[in-house]
Amino acid sequence: MAKQERAIRTRRAILEAAGAVFDEHGYTSTTIAMVLDRAEVTKGALYFHFPSKESLAQAVLDEQVPFGSIPPQACKLQEIVDITFVVGRRLLSNALLRGSVRLAVDQCAPPGVDHTGPFRQWAEHLTPLMEQAQAQGELLPTVDPRDTVELLIGSFTGIQLMSRALTERDDLGHRLSVLWSHMLPSIAVPGLLLGLDSRADRGARVLDSLNTRVAS
Repeated sequence: MAKQERAIRTRRAILEAAGAVFDEHGYTSTTIAMVLDRAEVTKGALYFHFPSKESLAQAVLDEQVPFGSIPPQACKLQEIVDITFVVGRRLLSNALLRGSVRLAVDQCAPPGVDHTGPFRQWAEHLTPLMEQAQAQGELLPTVDPRDTVELLIGSFTGIQLMSRALTERDDLGHRLSVLWSHMLPSIAVPGLLLGLDSRADRGARVLDSLNTRVAS
């Protein structure tokens, strides 16, 4: 059991180090030596978990969606809003998530690294929530859940890239608030709009609530 726990910790340390290095340097410029130096593990330990740079990059990519996890909410549209703000907030401090996001849009990664994974996984995660919102009468009758989710994913991707380039994502909360202020009136029933919270600090408040819940 202790050996298994050490292996889990080592794998996580490698992933977090790789995420930081991929975020800082991109796929092409990142080397295994950089990751080893950052993770402070042996080459053997790294190759035990990840046999190649490509497999390491893929593992980093596959870590993205869980960072949007939040407790279920009665209002599914608010839950979707909150997921975007939580991911945006975590991008400020989580190197593994930042590395995953950079790899998802890095066109220099080889064909063996599946860039489509995070986009497909996000769509598979969010579409059922949007369908639940539709079933609960939260959406306008013209809304197609899958199309709306894919528009949201594409918009979030572009907005976070712009925010990273201009302010190192310091203004990402504001930019997400602006996105939702335009998007919500086009998908939500009018009676729901006043009750939805898409203020710029929403991510910080949701995470504070999560941390308080865990601490108690």
